Amino acid sequence: MINSNLFDYVDVLDRAADASWLRNEAISNNIANVDTPEYKRQDVDFESALRTELSKFNYMSLDQKIRRVELSHLEVGTYTDYPGFSYRLDDNNVDIDQENVFLAENTLVYQGLTESVSQEIDRIKSVCK
Repeated sequence: MINSNLFDYVDVLDRAADASWLRNEAISNNIANVDTPEYKRQDVDFESALRTELSKFNYMSLDQKIRRVELSHLEVGTYTDYPGFSYRLDDNNVDIDQENVFLAENTLVYQGLTESVSQEIDRIKSVCK
């Protein structure tokens, strides 16, 4: 069996897209709970997990770093953002305007990630022809 590392980028992009989808769900929950007393906003931080994983491999090219990424370290979940903070009397810390900006931003990120996965697969197909 030949170990080609052909899908290294696709695997990392796939994890990023999964995290972006999860973040979209968290933002949607935040918007749905904007008027719920004592609700604390939720978020997902994939970028920090990826940054931590890539920083383990100094003085290497990005290709070499991606090849060595442990995919299980890129599995992220939701967390409560600033659980002790609230600027509202009902102890809720969701700002609807900010959440709408986060939702728009995350939608663009998700679209970019899925397009990148598609392009990587197209490159693999063209090499196989």
